[in-house]
Amino acid sequence: MTKYVALPPDRDPKFLGIFTKDREFYKTFFRLLIIISLQQLAALAVNMVDNIMLGRYTELALSGATLVNQIQFTLQQVSAGVGLGIVVLASQYWGQKRVDPIKKIIGVGMKVGLLIGLIFFLLSYLYPYFVLSLFTNDESVITEGLKYLKIICWTYLIFAISNSLMYSLQGVETAGVGTIMSVSTIIINLCLNYCFIYGNFGAPEMGIRGAALATLISRSVELLIILIYIFVFDKKLRIKLLDLLSFDFTYLGDYIRVAAPVVISGALWGIAQAAQTAVLGHISASVIAANSIAVIIFQIFAVVGMSCANVASVVTGKTVGEGKLSLVRSYSKTMQAIFLILGVTSAVLLFSFKDIIVSFYSVSEETKKLAIQFICVLSVSTIGTCYEYPVESGIIAGGGHTKYQAYADNLFMWLWTIPTACLSAFVFHFPPVVTFCFLKSDQILKCIPNSITCNRFRWVRILTREEK
Repeated sequence: MTKYVALPPDRDPKFLGIFTKDREFYKTFFRLLIIISLQQLAALAVNMVDNIMLGRYTELALSGATLVNQIQFTLQQVSAGVGLGIVVLASQYWGQKRVDPIKKIIGVGMKVGLLIGLIFFLLSYLYPYFVLSLFTNDESVITEGLKYLKIICWTYLIFAISNSLMYSLQGVETAGVGTIMSVSTIIINLCLNYCFIYGNFGAPEMGIRGAALATLISRSVELLIILIYIFVFDKKLRIKLLDLLSFDFTYLGDYIRVAAPVVISGALWGIAQAAQTAVLGHISASVIAANSIAVIIFQIFAVVGMSCANVASVVTGKTVGEGKLSLVRSYSKTMQAIFLILGVTSAVLLFSFKDIIVSFYSVSEETKKLAIQFICVLSVSTIGTCYEYPVESGIIAGGGHTKYQAYADNLFMWLWTIPTACLSAFVFHFPPVVTFCFLKSDQILKCIPNSITCNRFRWVRILTREEK
């Protein structure tokens, strides 16, 4: 039963100014941040390897894969909502050291995740041309994308399961296995890409199909690793196969109340990002490729700041679950300061290394020029992203108020970002970089309402049930 809680005044004796002096907070926060950042970095590196190796194969293959990756991105956003629902509930129960409810919540969340993966798989498998034609009218790019999608769609089922289980472990402060999983993925993917894309070591030269096959194999290994860890090595939850397969829906209502807003928000956000790609994709193939290069480089440099969302949701949820409400204010203020510091650092590094990294791509000079322009824009918006995203998805959602994220993200996206970008591209015919500015402007604008909402401290919800 959800219960709204008004926070008491600060009673953290170790809090002074902006930063808490509670060493236990920093120990937990940065331990999780390092592990989750490495995990996310390795996962992003897989995409970057695909990008660079396909870009060196042909620019057309890169553009085709970029279109398909928008489907994967939308799935990731929806699946993140599924996972966040698990984390928010599980972390509060974990703060109370109650494991049995967590197992049942994980079982529900995994089944929801699998259902979503199945929907994405069926749409991509049965209607591939229709799906890709939503992003561009360039037949040559669609043709390449179809080759990629035919194989990659099978990963949607695998990813949906492994992602739900990974979030489940984060909810009880277990994140190390994710790093092992992601590092193994990048090694396998890099080696198989080298073999299958270019036809090395006796393998057939498969081009874009080779990249898809390499990803499918590496995703399968990911799932195998996490299943082995959960069933053999994990000592916190001790989950059995029956826990995942049984249809115990005791906590279904609780899960839906928490997860539904962020799942819907993730779906709309993913669709919005796909719409952004469609806006750029209807300009030219070079713009598609430049956007793909710029965004993956941005994600690599902003990975630590964005990983703060996962960490903040666990720290906040656990603190609320433990009943330490007097510490929530000081922890929240400290985390906001950390987000800003990481955002500025990420922005400076991204701007400083943009030319060097773009030079690794074997694409046209026009594409490189556009990519560098886009990265300059992202160097500014990164500061906003590293603050507003972990505030709404980490602190506020972690405190139990998951509806706020749905409101904030989608109001800005659908009432400002998409309309202004469409006007820029199709009515006023502004240069691509101007349209790109409009597409990323919400990352700065959302900082204002997110900061106000976070520092009013009216977002704490008790989500756990009382023990019978």
